[in-house]
Amino acid sequence: MDASDVPIGVLLSGGLDSSLIVALLKEAGHKDIRTFSIGFEDIDDETGSEFEYSDQIVSRFKTQHKKYKVSNQEVLPRLSEAVMNMAEPMVGQDAVAFYLLSEQVSKHTKVVLSGQGADEAFAGYFWYPRMAKENGSEIERFSKHYVDRPHEEYLKTVASQYHGENHTLSWLNKEFSKPGADSFIDKVFRTDMTRLIVDDPVKRVDNMTMAWGLEARVPFMDTELVEWALSIPPDLKMKEEGKYPLKNISRGLLPDSVIDRKKGYFPMPALKYIQGEFLEFMSDILLSGACNNRGVFDKQNINKIIDSPRDYMTALNGSRLWHLALLEYWFQINVDK
Repeated sequence: MDASDVPIGVLLSGGLDSSLIVALLKEAGHKDIRTFSIGFEDIDDETGSEFEYSDQIVSRFKTQHKKYKVSNQEVLPRLSEAVMNMAEPMVGQDAVAFYLLSEQVSKHTKVVLSGQGADEAFAGYFWYPRMAKENGSEIERFSKHYVDRPHEEYLKTVASQYHGENHTLSWLNKEFSKPGADSFIDKVFRTDMTRLIVDDPVKRVDNMTMAWGLEARVPFMDTELVEWALSIPPDLKMKEEGKYPLKNISRGLLPDSVIDRKKGYFPMPALKYIQGEFLEFMSDILLSGACNNRGVFDKQNINKIIDSPRDYMTALNGSRLWHLALLEYWFQINVDK
């Protein structure tokens, strides 16, 4: 059987990475390409779907496409299932999105390709150029954009018996003093490729897809491709708001509107701008008897964050309330029971 006859699934976000995978599959002669996209409800100015971009790719490459729009009402009752399938607490809001998308995709195929890793390998995140321009020590420049809560705030967040030394600082010192990376930004890329990507995005996708017996493969994480990407001068990768080599490769293959769009983040606004039922849900978890008895969090701090969740966002604009609620919910589902 010709490889081009085998149906191939792609998790199509509408971003450059997954769109390029579709284009290259088509170029390699694959005819039966199946694409899958998921979207959520908008909140304020934050759009919950990227269908306007994924639709352009479907139209250009004539893929067999399935599009799923999930309402906030549908998300809440399914959160416990997603958390039950997490090997460890995973606060990335796209974990729940991947869980719900994988459920649908698994009805149509057993293997999918995902664009994970391209942003780390080819400098796709907006904070890389900002970090490069920062003043201060390497750790200060990195921490300003990456560390979710400074150590002082960690001490306010947890009960006094969990106070201790600054492990984040020790860990970063160890990572950044390893030989083999010349510049500060090279050290950042290396840390992302060897630590972040393995322990965060790839693990999330793996957990959430395997929950439905779906195998996700990540072509951008190919060893030779990653080694080549790490050898490219940082300035070249960060040119034109990042991912310059991939954007260059994509010209003519993909619509310019997809190449030049602002980077998206597989958005799920309800877990970021917390209000209504989601606020009640997270408050109930953090004010529950189980949470109180566990004694991990400082009660006063919890109350402050519940009262004003939008005042407590991380450097990368994640919700601290969701982080705390997710940790406690994970304990309740996977440890207490």
